[in-house]
Amino acid sequence: MELIQHQDSPRYIRLNEADNVAVVVNDGGVPIGARFQDGLVTVESVPQSHKVALVDIAVDQPVRRYGQIIGYALEPIARGSWVKETQLRMPSAPPLDSLPMSDAVPARLEPLEGHTFEGYRNADGTVGTRNILGITTTVQCVTGVLDHAVARIRKELLPKYPNVDDVVALTHSYGCGVAINAKDAYIPIRTVRNLARNPNLGGEALVISLGCEKLQAEQVMHEGDASVDLSEPWLYRLQESNTGFGEMIEQIMALAETRLEKLNRRQRETVPASELVLGMQCGGSDAFSGITANPALGYASDLLIRAGATVMFSEVTEVRDAIYMLTSRAETPEVAEALVREMDWYDQYLERGAADRSANTTPGNKKGGLSNIVEKSLGSIVKSGSSAINGVLGPGERFSSKGLIYCATPASDFVCGTLQLAAGMNLHVFTTGRGTPYGLAMAPVVKVSTRTELAERWPDLIDVDAGRIATGRSSIEDLGWELFHYYLDVASGRKKTWAEQHKIHNDITLFNPAPIT
Repeated sequence: MELIQHQDSPRYIRLNEADNVAVVVNDGGVPIGARFQDGLVTVESVPQSHKVALVDIAVDQPVRRYGQIIGYALEPIARGSWVKETQLRMPSAPPLDSLPMSDAVPARLEPLEGHTFEGYRNADGTVGTRNILGITTTVQCVTGVLDHAVARIRKELLPKYPNVDDVVALTHSYGCGVAINAKDAYIPIRTVRNLARNPNLGGEALVISLGCEKLQAEQVMHEGDASVDLSEPWLYRLQESNTGFGEMIEQIMALAETRLEKLNRRQRETVPASELVLGMQCGGSDAFSGITANPALGYASDLLIRAGATVMFSEVTEVRDAIYMLTSRAETPEVAEALVREMDWYDQYLERGAADRSANTTPGNKKGGLSNIVEKSLGSIVKSGSSAINGVLGPGERFSSKGLIYCATPASDFVCGTLQLAAGMNLHVFTTGRGTPYGLAMAPVVKVSTRTELAERWPDLIDVDAGRIATGRSSIEDLGWELFHYYLDVASGRKKTWAEQHKIHNDITLFNPAPIT
């Protein structure tokens, strides 16, 4: 990474020697006539995080960032000018039938030993970073009743059980009015099932049902599943109430108290860092995402993999244009083929909806300097680090092996977070350049800003400022180590993220590609 870095002069970052554009660093951008250290002079003002042309670029010539083609010039682009999205023709998506497959598998990194955190061991062998009572639902119809019960549980019962962090209602919009036997209905069904098995719920999840819905409780919980304790009453159907609303609330609270008593007996114990299951995501991305925050996450990801942990990265449309860089890193041809399978499934899903991957890039992304989904993808995959990719999960699947895992999800922040929770994530990290108050109720969310300006403007929402990399106050390596230790502190409960402190929680949002009847 080449940084032109005098604090009192125009500055840009060029990521690769093959790049013919660079990203402006200065707060507020640079004006027309600004002269960079290397002699480049702007011929128009260029906003912060947007691209400046380093050379004259002719029509149909490639525009390169990260050493990769992010577009082709639709018109002549002069040296020193602002490179705008309207000037670029987006490249076609890489064809899936001619990708490199496991041809550049990284060597296994040296083990990193001796790192631990304080977690809650579960009967199925997983470890929680929080001790939460989860109450799941089979249908949206019960949400209002359950929300009322949860409010009373928090007020009346939780104070009696100080070792329990919270009670969470796993409410959703699925369950009835759906084609339960449709081809793709398995995705929301297994998501609901696996959310109840999240390690942070300690195997004590309850189910609240209406009774007549298509998604029945037995499809959510199965006898003999070691990840959830079904030896005691675990289900209440509202339609079994004989005296109405009041009885419903009392029954839910009585079930909850039996589980709270068990959860309260749990104690944190020292466990190896290998028990961490980290989910990584980015949202409100900008051109700095692939320069500061995501590379730091990638470095920390490599550290966790060296420590034997599980790290998940996701968002199909945000890796699709860089998939050739991932299939090369797949540990085996089978893993590479699984990556292709998930890309192909999503291509077909978008085609059925008469959409394509270009719809992913938001107005905020573009305002933050990202011209198209190709450029966004190249910055997104950086958070996967440099380790071999060890496995692939379909949407709603639960992890069963350690290492670097691709968890196939839509790019929607809320859907991706939900699916990573279903996959077994016990800690979440979220990078943002534009800013978002995103949070999850079932797992701590570490919020990392791509720019210092955002961290300073939102000091009680951003946990870690990765913008220090762009200004030369930190290196990717140093910030990667800082994140590694921060993860372990948050996992241990020694630190609480801002989202936790403010109790900022987004709704669980299921991915349901099946028809609604």
